[in-house]
Amino acid sequence: MQTEKPRRSLSWRIVIKYLKRDISMIKKHDVALQNDYELVLYLGLWAMILYRISHVLYVNYQWHFVSKVISLFSRILTGIEIHPAAQIGPGLFIDHGCGVVIGETAIVGRDCVFFHGCTLGGTGKDTGKRHPTLGDKVFVGAGAKVLGNITLGNNVKVGAGSVVIKSVPNDCTVIGIPARCITNKQATESAQHQKPGQPNNESIPDIDAQAIRALYRRTLRMEQELKELRSKNSPLNKEKPDSALIMPYGLYEDEQYLKLLATNYNDMVFADGI
Repeated sequence: MQTEKPRRSLSWRIVIKYLKRDISMIKKHDVALQNDYELVLYLGLWAMILYRISHVLYVNYQWHFVSKVISLFSRILTGIEIHPAAQIGPGLFIDHGCGVVIGETAIVGRDCVFFHGCTLGGTGKDTGKRHPTLGDKVFVGAGAKVLGNITLGNNVKVGAGSVVIKSVPNDCTVIGIPARCITNKQATESAQHQKPGQPNNESIPDIDAQAIRALYRRTLRMEQELKELRSKNSPLNKEKPDSALIMPYGLYEDEQYLKLLATNYNDMVFADGI
C-alpha cells in the first residue's frame, strides 16, 4: 500500500502542486461542475486550501496556535474540520463536505474521495498514532466512521453509514456496523470499468436481508423434518401443534408473520434469486 510518507517540512511549491491535484480531482469526479468559475463555490476545496496552509505552518514553522486558528476558521466557514497535523496526500476530493472530521494523526493517500459526515477519528482510548491510515483511491461514503489506528488498503470503498473498526485489505468494499468486507467476482470485474472512487451500488448485497432469508429457509427445512418425524407415530404429535414449533424463542407469533417478513425483503432488496 502506498501512502504519503511523513514529512518534516513541505515547500510551498509542493503545496501548490497538491492543490492543483485537488482541483483536478473535482473536475474529474463531480459531474455537477459546469465551469471552472464554480470551483470558488466548493467548500471542500476551500477546506483543502486552508488545511494545506495550516499544515505547512504547523510542520515547517511549529506555529501550532496559528495553525489551529486557521483550522477553526476553516471549520466555521466550511463545516469541515481537519487537524493541521494530519497528513493528506494530493487529490483529496471532499464532496458536499459538511460534517467531515479528520483527526490529528490520520494519514490519507492519493486521489481519495470523502462524502459529507464521514469521520477519520480515534476510539478515545489510545495515545500517539490513534487515527486511521488510508491508502490510495479510497472512497468513504456519507456518514461513514473509520475509527482507531487501523489501515485501509488501496481502492477500498466504505459504504455510507458504515463503522470501520478493523483494518481492511486492498480492493475491498466494506459495509455495515461494524463494517464487514464484501467480496465477489462480479463486483471485482465491474469495478474495473468504473472511475476511481465511484462505488458500485448494484454489487453491494444487504447482509441482514440475506441472513433473514437464510434463517427462513432453514426454518422451512426444520419444519419439514419435524413433520416427517411426527408422522411416524411419534408422541410429539399430541403435545404441540405445528405453529408452536416454528420459533422456539417466541420472536414471532406465527408462521405467516415470518413469511411476510421474508417476502418483504425479497421484494425490497433482491433481484438475483439468491
